[in-house]
Amino acid sequence: MNLPDRGPGQVRIGIAIEIPEPYAAELSAARVAADDPLADFIPPHITLLGPTLLDVDQLAEARAHLADVAAGAAPFAVKLRGTATFRPISPVVFVALAQGISECEQLESSVRSGILDGELRFNYHPHVTIAHEVPDADLDKAFEAMSDYSADFDVDRFYQYEHGDDGIWRPQAAFPLG
Repeated sequence: MNLPDRGPGQVRIGIAIEIPEPYAAELSAARVAADDPLADFIPPHITLLGPTLLDVDQLAEARAHLADVAAGAAPFAVKLRGTATFRPISPVVFVALAQGISECEQLESSVRSGILDGELRFNYHPHVTIAHEVPDADLDKAFEAMSDYSADFDVDRFYQYEHGDDGIWRPQAAFPLG
């Protein structure tokens, strides 16, 4: 995973839509089955803003920005259907969104503004990763194992996560939509 180096007085945050149960457990199990070493460190999610550094004293401003973004967005439905991959550009297999794409794109664009404005490494494409930077055989196994996966859920909030010194991403604040 490409993580920016954190300096003194900084936090590494990410913004994401949490996947609810029972789907989170199913998607975590798929990541474990793919022998993804990050399976125990990253909960299943749809990224809105990837790993980003902030000075600790910027966190309150960032959270105010996120609250404003969330307040201006309506709840929406997500349908996850089947698998896809970013190969050969990036060694990732994911569960694809069949509904909720445009809402995620609008949220991502709004989140990635103001204090959180920054350059993207790749064009934004909402998804749920189930295998990342593992050997091709494991990517293939994950792709096949989840090819008929299906889940439907409503999104009524997103979260600000923080990357701990132990490597685990944990939710720190929830931002209700609408």
